[in-house]
Amino acid sequence: MFRRSPSYKYLFSSNREFYFFVKDLVGYYPRNIEVFSEAFVHKSASNYIEKYKDINNERLEYLGDAILDAVIADFLYSVYPKMKEGFLTKMRSRLVSREQMNQLAEKMGLDQYIIKFLNSSKTKNIYGNALEALIGAVYIDGGYERTKSFIIKKIIRKHIDLEELIHNDTDYKSQLIEWAQKNKQNVVFEDIENGANIDGLNNGFSSEIITSNMVIGKGIGQSKKEAQQNAAREALKSSIITS
Repeated sequence: MFRRSPSYKYLFSSNREFYFFVKDLVGYYPRNIEVFSEAFVHKSASNYIEKYKDINNERLEYLGDAILDAVIADFLYSVYPKMKEGFLTKMRSRLVSREQMNQLAEKMGLDQYIIKFLNSSKTKNIYGNALEALIGAVYIDGGYERTKSFIIKKIIRKHIDLEELIHNDTDYKSQLIEWAQKNKQNVVFEDIENGANIDGLNNGFSSEIITSNMVIGKGIGQSKKEAQQNAAREALKSSIITS
């Protein structure tokens, strides 16, 4: 069922409330409010609402994802000048994980403005995707330096505790592989792409983890990586590992 969020009446309009929401969010006065409006339109709305037939945030999400990776890599390289590549890679993965991005998007209030045509069970990753699309919109509207400032000042500094992140290891797949190496076990990930639903939207992936001819973990996710992480999290709780 379509959930008509507040942004329904703001899209491609000069509504002051939405404009100042974006201004407070990104930290400067936007020049092109339309590109920000587009960042809040999920593909599901394109499938059901004629007005948005050719409008969704997937291209902005793609762009924002790439910019985010570059800014985070640059930021961590500067903040931790003595740390090795392995630490920097792990920290970047934690900062841009799907779970982290979803939580950040909700903290920032993006969920109140997203236009979608999905039931609540399908909305888990829409928020994080919209945040990546927002980053893409900032890049188009304000350039790289403003995007870098937005990510560091308005996202990392405001919403993330780096010290807590260092000690909070949510890379379940790496933990599982470390266990397998330590205990001389062979761990196999079997991944299945679930295909598209009747609306043409991606149903994501399923992953199973097998060791000693036993399935010790199952997981689903919008990406193969997320499905594997969820399966690994379940596997780490299995009796084979905890005993």
